[in-house]
Amino acid sequence: MTSAYSHSIPTFLSSLDWYATPPFIVLLFKHLALQREVLGPNTKIFPVLFLTDSEHSYYNLILKKAGQFLSNLQINLLKFALSIRAYSPTVQMFQQIAADEPPPEGCSAFVVIHEKRTCKTNEIKKLLKKAAERPRPYMFKKEHKFPTLNENVPVVILYAEIGTKDFVKFHTVLSEKVQKEEIVYILRHYVQKPSSRKMYLSGYGVELAIKSTEYKAVDDIQIKGIFLFSVLEVIRFFLIKHLIESTNNLEPLKIWELQDLSFQAASQIISSPVYSALKVMKDIAQNFPIKARYDKIWVNNIEKDHIYNKWPTSFQELFKQTFSGVIQQIRRNLYNLVLFIDPVQEHAADFVKLAELFYHHNIPLRIGFVFILNTNEEIDGNEDAGVALLRAFNYIAEESDTSQAFISMTNMYHKMKDGDIFTVNHVRNVLRSEFPHADIQSILGVDSEYDEKRKAGTTFYKKTGLGPLPQALFNGVPFNGEEMAAAELDTVILQRITDAMGFFQRAVFMVCRLPHLSVEFYFLMDQRNVVSRINPTILDTKRRYINFISMSVPVGVEDFSTFSFLDSQDKSAVISQNMKYLTKKDEDVIYAVTVWIIADFDKPAGRHLLSKALKHLKTSSHTRLGIVNNPMSKITEDNTAVARAILTAFLTQKNSSLKSFLSKIAKEETAKALATGTTIKKLLVPGMDDSTFEKKYNTLGVDIIQTHQMFCQEVLKLLPGQMAVVSNGRVLGPLDENEFYTEDFHLLETITFSTSAEKIKGVKTVDDCYFHKFNLEFFISLTFYIFFNSIVKLDPQQNEPFYDVIAIVDPLTREAQKMAHLLIVLGDIVNMKLRLFMNSRSKLSEVPLKSFYRFVLEPELTSGANNLFPSGPVAKFLEMPETLLLTLNMIIPESWLVEAVNSSYDLDNIHLQDVSRIVTAEYELEYLLLEGHCFDVTTGQPPRGLQFTLGMKNNPVMFDTTVMANLGYFQLKANPGAWTLRLRKGRSEDIYHIFGHEGADSPVHLEDVIVVLNNFKSKILKVKVQKKPDKIGEDLLSVEVTEEKASWESITSFSDLQTEEKEKKNDVLNIFSVASGHLYERFLRIMMLSVLRHTKTPVKFWFLKNYLSPTFKEIIPHMAKEYGFQYELVQYKWPRWLHQQTEKQRIIWGYKILFLDVLFPLAVYKIIFVDADQIVRSDLKELREIDLNGAPYGYVPFCDSRTEMDGYRFWKSGYWASHLGRRKYHISALYVVDLKTFRKIAAGDRLRGQYQALSQDPNSLSNLDQDLPNNMIHQLAIKSLPQEWLWCETWCNDESKKKAKTIDLCNNPKTKEPKLKAALRIVPEWVQYDSEIRKLIKQIEKGKKNLTQSSRKDGEQRHREIKFKSIC
Repeated sequence: MTSAYSHSIPTFLSSLDWYATPPFIVLLFKHLALQREVLGPNTKIFPVLFLTDSEHSYYNLILKKAGQFLSNLQINLLKFALSIRAYSPTVQMFQQIAADEPPPEGCSAFVVIHEKRTCKTNEIKKLLKKAAERPRPYMFKKEHKFPTLNENVPVVILYAEIGTKDFVKFHTVLSEKVQKEEIVYILRHYVQKPSSRKMYLSGYGVELAIKSTEYKAVDDIQIKGIFLFSVLEVIRFFLIKHLIESTNNLEPLKIWELQDLSFQAASQIISSPVYSALKVMKDIAQNFPIKARYDKIWVNNIEKDHIYNKWPTSFQELFKQTFSGVIQQIRRNLYNLVLFIDPVQEHAADFVKLAELFYHHNIPLRIGFVFILNTNEEIDGNEDAGVALLRAFNYIAEESDTSQAFISMTNMYHKMKDGDIFTVNHVRNVLRSEFPHADIQSILGVDSEYDEKRKAGTTFYKKTGLGPLPQALFNGVPFNGEEMAAAELDTVILQRITDAMGFFQRAVFMVCRLPHLSVEFYFLMDQRNVVSRINPTILDTKRRYINFISMSVPVGVEDFSTFSFLDSQDKSAVISQNMKYLTKKDEDVIYAVTVWIIADFDKPAGRHLLSKALKHLKTSSHTRLGIVNNPMSKITEDNTAVARAILTAFLTQKNSSLKSFLSKIAKEETAKALATGTTIKKLLVPGMDDSTFEKKYNTLGVDIIQTHQMFCQEVLKLLPGQMAVVSNGRVLGPLDENEFYTEDFHLLETITFSTSAEKIKGVKTVDDCYFHKFNLEFFISLTFYIFFNSIVKLDPQQNEPFYDVIAIVDPLTREAQKMAHLLIVLGDIVNMKLRLFMNSRSKLSEVPLKSFYRFVLEPELTSGANNLFPSGPVAKFLEMPETLLLTLNMIIPESWLVEAVNSSYDLDNIHLQDVSRIVTAEYELEYLLLEGHCFDVTTGQPPRGLQFTLGMKNNPVMFDTTVMANLGYFQLKANPGAWTLRLRKGRSEDIYHIFGHEGADSPVHLEDVIVVLNNFKSKILKVKVQKKPDKIGEDLLSVEVTEEKASWESITSFSDLQTEEKEKKNDVLNIFSVASGHLYERFLRIMMLSVLRHTKTPVKFWFLKNYLSPTFKEIIPHMAKEYGFQYELVQYKWPRWLHQQTEKQRIIWGYKILFLDVLFPLAVYKIIFVDADQIVRSDLKELREIDLNGAPYGYVPFCDSRTEMDGYRFWKSGYWASHLGRRKYHISALYVVDLKTFRKIAAGDRLRGQYQALSQDPNSLSNLDQDLPNNMIHQLAIKSLPQEWLWCETWCNDESKKKAKTIDLCNNPKTKEPKLKAALRIVPEWVQYDSEIRKLIKQIEKGKKNLTQSSRKDGEQRHREIKFKSIC
């Protein structure tokens, strides 16, 4: 057994990052420029700030000088700005602009005067003479311009580093000329020789997510050395293996332990001292997986221990008759007692003997102990009896089991005589007696290996705030002081068991009768609002709610085209904002219960449901009623007459006449009259505004009904014609025809009103607040009313200005993980009055946080080891559990594109048991993202297929992109600088011209859109284009794209080969694949080799760059050279408007299917996706040449020949069987895409639209990359490829393997065999491929080692030569 703690863990951490660190003086200048104009008299401070003896003293000097102009708060903001590198992108932008000039050779400072450059001050006068005859330079927004009264003079731009002698020389000359009104003087920062040190960035999160180990995906090849990469590094993360053993055994929490975790966390935070509350919240949220468990030692387990083997396990045993006071013995951990004791206190013996009493009398009570011990590691078991007891307990538990350890512990206390104090000798005596061969000194002494959970119990006890010892919990509920002090505590515990047994009896009884119900039902039936009717749909606790929280969406329900592009949240908001309601009376007041009826009102069942709701409304004072139409058949004006009449009435009539009309039109005779030709005018009722109704009815159209239908299908997940009821956002349905009656509406109102609506309504009377007006004061008072018992108050410093900060958070959410650290940093920067409200969730059914998290942000720069300044901000993970398998995720700003550039370990599968000490990961901020939306001003629609290019003055085409139909979205990679956005030469430029733009830095009339990237924030453009007059009838995607015009790299492409070789349609085999983690990259290399061995056609591999390891990216160029293939790394940032996935595996699945139309150049007509864990046995050119018969893609159906797996074929029953009909369910491991057809029919846009609708439901798209195309099979046809193109042992029988053209190592849900083991067993050639590639990798490593040694020798030789010369 290992020691409980690791010692002497090195804490020296270092890292590199983004571009070179700009001089502090330049950053100070930027900060002051934002405070006030500094290119005037204040500039005199800069020449005196030359570099001092160290960067740290230079930094302090900068702050001292800045203090002449800034207040204390502004100094803090300056420190923070320097810490987060706020101005570094601006400095780098000017550096890029200077490089684009370019600078005269050898100049540390130079001026540009209307396209003429010089680094000599005496040439300025000459260049100014004819400056007016040359083009005037473009000046960017927020340039550093010396104050001047005359703008109509030549512009002189100085590129220089503030604080240098050359800057002073130029500045003196230019400032004099400004004062004489001879020039406009612009300063742009330029550093001739940037520092070799890279800057650290902050403002991002790092997550270690707990990974499922259901299928083993860890490579068995151990990394023997650390590769060194000469790439810019931006972010470095350190995971230190400094383990507390108590965190290694992470048992799943019981449901009763889970339910109130959020409240327990809030309680810990609130009960902490005010000054540490934020740190406690940060610790709980960021380390939740090891904080959210009781650090207890169970002495028995009713469900597993052999002494309970003969007990029945059925809950029905609860109903068997027994003698009074007898507790049924059921082999279930229903009753749980946890005792908190200090072993040396006098109460400890009583509690241990009490536990022994229950244990020996076979009471079905699970017993656990939390030992509160001396945590000083210098105190061992020879000195402290409590430490001795714990170590002895752990030793016996390891030698025997915990039950025996508990028995031995009770014997220790039995050795005590009345009045004795528990001592180390009591422990020693029992050990000698029961374990005569034990080495007592090694168990109790300094080097003991049995210290497990020594600190954990004490730490947990302190955080619970339970109060003075002794303490106890029964099923998570503490005993009060009187109960703990009772002489007959055993009687109190037995009563708790009896009470709990009665509860379980009622629960089991009702669940057996009504399996849909849960415990919440029984609680409800005990309340004052008991109802006489039971409807399982209403009382079911598995509830689904609509999310109405949305940004303002200025869309009406009649704008179906725009509505179709909204996400589910915005769709819900539009429906809600445009809903009209029927109430009991014409009163403009708050109605606590809002009910929507969803049905096809042109069908009898829909009208019956409406009629029942109307009947309920006659007796209701709390409910208002709205309707949503969900037509069963294709929408036309003829088959929606009733629905349109109902909608028209809602839109035009007052409450009283609306109610009468709805009652009439819901009757069957009215519907029949309409169907036989009776006009709607004859069906109107007295009191209606006839003319307004008729005018609206005749012009209404079907757009609203189409909007309603899409809402029903995409948000409510209803099939056409299905019925449902929505109550205060809760969705009940789909409903059968006779499932909901008037009495059910009564029940629904009662439940909704009593559980939430009544409480909110009671805060203020109805007359105090009108629903149609947003009353901010009422909202704030309501918020404080709800949360006043869950608040942390942090007072500001007195007699100083302060910021009033209010934060509301659930302490067990991702938002809390980030917010806690943000508030701590904010408190370090500004004087802050904080009120932090705990918005906890009740009755949790699953662990709310399944990851460890760090947010990297510091209030100011700090010194590191060896006085290194500044030390970079890093994410540190300490005290991590060994047993968990973890995967690293970077949680970065939307506008960042980062990549891993150095790591000695598999970041997708971090298993601390397999590493020696430290795991490091270095990331690079590779690009900043430029995003935009493009629309045709004539049609108002996105110009699908339009292409943009992005470049600079000397390199006009550096990146390109294609516009999506979804919101006209496009994205481009860039970096700080001044960029020009243009239409791509070719069809885009031939057909369109740029009409206007928003969000750019150039005047709106310029066709060349100038975009300045000068910070880390997102830059989003809106570009308007228009077809040229002679191209009105042309379509961008209607004709062949010639090879010459289209062989360009896509926006997201990056090629290490840097080749301009053009592709032809039929002579390159394009293969796309994705991989994450060393094992799958190993599979990927083998897949590539198997492809190459079976084709004579040139091959180009396309890999998703986002998740590739540094190791793979280093090896792939060598493989390309060795085997003669091309490759390209493609990259795309998941759009912010598209529903985000949080699990890495699901993100990767999304990339397989969602962005096929924008990942690749237009020159690529067909591409084949091959899973990384596949082995190819045939020429994939045959697959490429298969006729897809007009379908955008072809997939292989799942095999059904291995009949023993029928129970696992989920697509054979339920939803999939109904949805597919006679069609087959296809596997996503291999598919071929006709990109030309795919783009032409907007397949990518349609897939993204369907994904957006379905992904709002966490239970949808379980296998995202596979379920999505199969779900869309009716809208986007799938060509079923011949079965032999994909053989998988899980689903295909052994006989069919002989014809297999590819073999896929798909998971087996029955055996869960690890992939590596399966590969060795199933594919004979796999070992040969693997050995060949491993041999190549060894050659690469050897060559690299030789190169390193050679470089070292050369360096030593040069050193000797220099030394010899200096001696001479």
